[in-house]
Amino acid sequence: MFKYIFTIFVSVFLFGSPAFAQHEEAVHTESSHEQTHEEEKFDIGSMIMHHISDEHGWEFTHSVKLPLPVILYTADRGLELFSSSKLDHGQVYNGYRNDHEHIVRINEDGSVNEAVHPMDFSITKNVATLMIGALLLLLIFTAVSKGYTTNKGKAPKGIQSFMEPLIVYMRDEVVKPSIGKNYGKYFPYLLTLFFFIFINNLLGLLPGGANLTGNIAITLVLALISFLITNLSANKYYWKHILLPDTPKWMWAIMIPVEVVGVLMKPLSLMIRLFANITAGHIIMLSLFGLIFIFKNWAVAPAVGVFALFMSAIELLVAFLQAFIFTLLTSMYIGSAIEEHHADH
Repeated sequence: MFKYIFTIFVSVFLFGSPAFAQHEEAVHTESSHEQTHEEEKFDIGSMIMHHISDEHGWEFTHSVKLPLPVILYTADRGLELFSSSKLDHGQVYNGYRNDHEHIVRINEDGSVNEAVHPMDFSITKNVATLMIGALLLLLIFTAVSKGYTTNKGKAPKGIQSFMEPLIVYMRDEVVKPSIGKNYGKYFPYLLTLFFFIFINNLLGLLPGGANLTGNIAITLVLALISFLITNLSANKYYWKHILLPDTPKWMWAIMIPVEVVGVLMKPLSLMIRLFANITAGHIIMLSLFGLIFIFKNWAVAPAVGVFALFMSAIELLVAFLQAFIFTLLTSMYIGSAIEEHHADH
């Protein structure tokens, strides 16, 4: 398994040349009596959107960018693969241009070829982060599993001693009370869900990190998986409560649509809550740093630093809290779907 993961990461991080894309700097000349220097107005909105959005390269700072492989498929050319650095700064390569992270085919006159719609399977920044998160999960839990095997009957050591309290807490305080005696069937998924969100939340807080869990496509997939597991595991009492509620029949025209909407709102709330909270945290942090460039005064920096430090501590709490809430609510939804019927008298 690890040799395949290593092959993937070699293709992600070493494809293309050069290793780092270089940004060109404009040179301003001085006249004998005055300087001709035109300052661009700082656009904090564009800066924030640039940092929280996905991109075909991985920009760590303004002058250091790691190119990632661009993988395109078109009916006339088939599969094409090249480095994302070929499309930096609006360049056209092999008839393609990166138009706001949407790669399009270009005609000879520079206009977009509307007849060709390339299918983009590129390894973007979010995809690369997804791979790193998956690799970290494999490495961590392989080590934990090995620890349980070698330290059987003994006190946990190393990473096992750090992870075991979290695993036991999620099992005994979250999953088991929410689902009941049949929790074992769903615990592996819920544990994976918790640590996947938690680790990627932490990766997003690193300098140059990707906003993976703040990408609504990622939260949509996680919510959809939880939705499918919940409703495919549901028993007849769950569906009877939704489709044949215990109310007078004349109220069914109101109650059934309400219950169906409630079923659909559960994954929607999971998706939006994680997306909104993680994205909001990144926007607040970037807005604080943007104040330095707006006021253009070094005196603002200490105040921004204090608030940024405080927000970083809050973000660490939110990283755990959002993973916990997503797992807890999923456990509760599964528990309500498989709960046995108890007649009330």
